[in-house]
Amino acid sequence: MNSHDIKTSLPFPKSFWTAQQTTPEFPVLKENHKTEIGIVGGGIVGIISAYLLAKAGKKVTLIESGRLINGVTGHTTAKITAQHSLIYDQLIKTLGEDKAKQYYDANIDGLEFIRQLIKELSIECAYETKDAFIYAESHYGKRKLEREAAAYQTLGINGELAKENSDLPFLIKEALVMYDQAQFDPVLFLTALVREIIRLGGTIFEHTRAMEILKETTPLILTENNSLILCEKIIMATHYPINDADGLYFTRLSIHRSYAMVTRATGKIPEGMYINVEQPARSIRSVQGKDGEPLLLVGGEGHQTGKSSQKTIFHYQDLEKFGKKYFGGQSPLHMWSSQDLQTLDKVPYIGQMTKQNDTILVATGFNKWGMSAGAAAAKLLTDTILGQKNRYASLFDPTRKKLKLVDTKTFLWKNTSVGKDFVVGKLKRPDKKLSDLALDEGGLVSIQGEKVGTYRDEQGHLHKVVPVCTHLGCSLDWNDAERSWDCACHGSRFSYKGEVLEGPAVKPLPSSDI
Repeated sequence: MNSHDIKTSLPFPKSFWTAQQTTPEFPVLKENHKTEIGIVGGGIVGIISAYLLAKAGKKVTLIESGRLINGVTGHTTAKITAQHSLIYDQLIKTLGEDKAKQYYDANIDGLEFIRQLIKELSIECAYETKDAFIYAESHYGKRKLEREAAAYQTLGINGELAKENSDLPFLIKEALVMYDQAQFDPVLFLTALVREIIRLGGTIFEHTRAMEILKETTPLILTENNSLILCEKIIMATHYPINDADGLYFTRLSIHRSYAMVTRATGKIPEGMYINVEQPARSIRSVQGKDGEPLLLVGGEGHQTGKSSQKTIFHYQDLEKFGKKYFGGQSPLHMWSSQDLQTLDKVPYIGQMTKQNDTILVATGFNKWGMSAGAAAAKLLTDTILGQKNRYASLFDPTRKKLKLVDTKTFLWKNTSVGKDFVVGKLKRPDKKLSDLALDEGGLVSIQGEKVGTYRDEQGHLHKVVPVCTHLGCSLDWNDAERSWDCACHGSRFSYKGEVLEGPAVKPLPSSDI
């Protein structure tokens, strides 16, 4: 018997941020449309880019496959920080001191830009200046923090070893602080910018999925209902670029999933923002409820998408136990999961997507740290389109070719792993019979000798799909906590009905008529 509590299901996940707010609604694009700048993706990069370009006088059109701010940006822990766990010691070794310092500066610039916008536009978004901490509970973790602290000193980062400054309710070996970082409510912040985009003459369409980028004399965006958007430039801000064959992005990105929940707490909630060195990951911060009530946000439990070592539902249970043990956490008010992409060298790809085509720009690979970096990305993309210099263009250049040995190993491991996942998935046998499925349960089921992805909903209705990813044909795994079909190869996710939840896939799963 598993050591976890016996609990067969949880409520359907809902992000704290999206549950608290109602964002403006926009129509579906149903006819051909012409614009100067087409932006695909309604998260932090797409919305800030649209705002900046509209403010600069450009005719901007932003499209989103679902609702605005309901993707990765709406499912973040919403820390605005340049402290991206342990990274600066590694960046010094792989990219050198100058590039490592640029990475820090870019993220601090992104943080300051968000702070400036909030002040200029008088945005109420629960913005708070907070110190950010990495903490270690083992001697091994302590040594890692000491190396990272040395990197801070080398690069002139505003931080230091600060075990004595920690207000965690359990013993730690060491802590590393980065001063004057921030946290906020990303949905409130971006909703204010969306209203500014409309005021400045921008156009937004929701429930308008981009299916393909047609590279004609001027690029075209082909949408799900066969409408065309004629653009001069395109920004792909879709988390995972749908046109990932251009520049072979699917060979240069790995994808990871993590979990979060918000609860009331009877114990003291830490003042700072925290993340640990060891595994499993634990991310801790406070949030403000609707009436200003202080609530606890606990996140972590990361793993490669589609490759959890345990049932996904147990990740939520482990976070719940952690919150109860150390903070007096109550039953979760909200729980959700999200996934993000990691590049070969852990530096995002931001800029011209391929060397051959200067009309299509991309921003991807934020490695779960997309708030400060997302703002920096929007500024870089805007500068590129407006023909202005940006000091970070070379650092984030998506076409950078110089692979260090460690990047080459990562590249080989990732693509070998994807090939293995493809083969193993094809050989995987169904794990259930149709009669085994209880209400609100799904899995691979054998029907007439065929593998069928099946879910029995709470009313007893069966939803049957072909469990093969429509991106590159990898087999899918059932995610019991999210009630979704997940692809371990490149991270596409589908609802139990077969609808695309996350790309790079753009086509839904076919229904099975077996």
